[in-house]
Amino acid sequence: MEFTVYILYSALKNKFYIGFTADIVSRLIRHNQKSKGFTGSVNDWELVYTEKYSTKEEAQKREFQIKSWKSSIKIKALISEKN
Repeated sequence: MEFTVYILYSALKNKFYIGFTADIVSRLIRHNQKSKGFTGSVNDWELVYTEKYSTKEEAQKREFQIKSWKSSIKIKALISEKN
């Protein structure tokens, strides 16, 4: 099974969201459904970055690494490197 580390961006919140999943399509749909939680208050989340990993552990480690930066500048640099 393949896992995807992803970064979403909401223009309404002007925020990034970092996560990982085995099914990026359905995960993005769930993020854009109004519900509780960080992503639930808006429904304009856009997928702006992905990385693929072969194990859940690798994906989770990378997700935590990116989240630990706590810097939108570093996140924007990562996104622009891939584009």
